Amino acid sequence: MRFIYSLLFVFIFQIGFGQSVSLKSTKPIAMDRFVGIDNFKNAYFLKDRVLHKQGEDGNFVYNALQLGRITTVDIINPLKVVIFFQDTNTVVLLDNKLNEIERINFNNLPQFLNVSSATNAGSNSLWIFNMDTQQLELYNYRAKMQTVVSQPFPGKLMSQASNFNYCFTLTEKKLRAFNVYGSLLNETKNDGYENIVQLNENLVALKENSVYYIPDFAKRNDEEFRETVKLELPEMPIKDLQLTNDFLYIYDGKNLHTFTLTLPKKE
Repeated sequence: MRFIYSLLFVFIFQIGFGQSVSLKSTKPIAMDRFVGIDNFKNAYFLKDRVLHKQGEDGNFVYNALQLGRITTVDIINPLKVVIFFQDTNTVVLLDNKLNEIERINFNNLPQFLNVSSATNAGSNSLWIFNMDTQQLELYNYRAKMQTVVSQPFPGKLMSQASNFNYCFTLTEKKLRAFNVYGSLLNETKNDGYENIVQLNENLVALKENSVYYIPDFAKRNDEEFRETVKLELPEMPIKDLQLTNDFLYIYDGKNLHTFTLTLPKKE
């Protein structure tokens, strides 16, 4: 099956501070979970516990049923896809054809790590959340070394979003941003958010089936006011979402909707 979007119609909502959201396309597709679209326009999704990748280069699949259910898939680097299996405390790295490159079992390390999240940090490293210490850490899987990034913080980790420069963590009470040097860049009360996705310094958060844009969250607390804006989207159930290259993708359980997100120009 070729993953080609059918153009439905385009409409624009003007919101907040000169920002606009427009529906570009809607594509019916059956999947259990939508993962995202990479920089080469390949689509990733989960169906029957199997990871699928579809695009112009072909269709690829990866499954490792013996490792349990796939918890998260990080496609920020399509040449090194990071899959985390929380059931077995294991990360698998895949190439661009979903061939297995490497398997990291945190149970078998000299110093056992009990991990609840793992995403790509670049430079042979992963952002991991250590459940035993309640700390965000950087783990270099080449050197088999870990570096503590954060002070311990209470509460269950609800969502983690990251890139090669920043990691964002969401617990029941707090939303936080860290850099690779261990600095807490920003911290605020969790205002009911259930899930977060990132693009550079910015976040999109899901709350009660509504989507909020949080600009420049990975900036240190200062006097500059940065407004959180509720995106005025058409009414639909929101099962999964992703923000990449100024496109907002929302999967409603039956259809994948692609929105263009036009951000205000910075002075």
